[in-house]
Amino acid sequence: MSILRILSAQIDAMTQADRQIAQFILDDPERMLAMSSAALAQATGRSQSSVVKFSQKLGYAGYQQLKLAVNKAKAQEWQAPAGIIHGSIDASDSYMTILQKLIGSKVLSMRETAAANEEKTIDDALEAVLNARRIQLAGVGASSLVAKDFSYKLLKLGRSVLLDSDTHIQISSASTLGREDLLFALSHSGRSVETLRIAELAKARGATVVSVTGLHPNPLLQLADIGLHTVADEERVRSSAITSRDAQLMLTDMLFILLLRRQADAYDHIHRSEEAVTVLKA
Repeated sequence: MSILRILSAQIDAMTQADRQIAQFILDDPERMLAMSSAALAQATGRSQSSVVKFSQKLGYAGYQQLKLAVNKAKAQEWQAPAGIIHGSIDASDSYMTILQKLIGSKVLSMRETAAANEEKTIDDALEAVLNARRIQLAGVGASSLVAKDFSYKLLKLGRSVLLDSDTHIQISSASTLGREDLLFALSHSGRSVETLRIAELAKARGATVVSVTGLHPNPLLQLADIGLHTVADEERVRSSAITSRDAQLMLTDMLFILLLRRQADAYDHIHRSEEAVTVLKA
């Protein structure tokens, strides 16, 4: 049962404070998804701690998890093209069913990832990238592919970027980082040994660490100065890291677009990059 249905069913039995918060969510869930816990508290005339306790009474670890549940409920109401569903892909599924399930999983993952990251955290990560002298990207497996894609975009903006597929070289590069530098570390599990070691070394050198991990507690998130989140239900399509990779790509693409807006000379760099490769397309 969706959280919106649960709130609707239980609202009459709630305390006055909880009822005000629940009614606000039921009346305008889309607005609630764009709010921090402090903003929701202000809008409902309650305290921020009341919002957090309200989330916990419903069985969630905190406000972010409640937002994810509300976002999932809204995603289920989303008017997708006929036949789009979200579920486990079975060996007996037809080609069209597999395609529909895969699209549904990807869309849900990206929607939930968007809801899991507050605007202030995104802005903090953006400022860290803008102010960094050098940016090192770290990731293994599917995360390394996302790191490579993001590195190309940063290079187009004239940023100084360090990235190598060899983890020995990644660790060696991390040893050269300093207080003006940034490590951008991607690991959905937050437990990849290589990425953790690189992050630990970067942190010891005084560099700012931005992590991109799942919402669950993990050592990389605990180590990071700024923690971004991805949401992916890989158990539904687990033959490879599919939805987690899409969630990471969506997040890094959003950062790139925001950088285009915030970096004063961004379009000059983009234009020069396009001119440079034109001769190869002739």
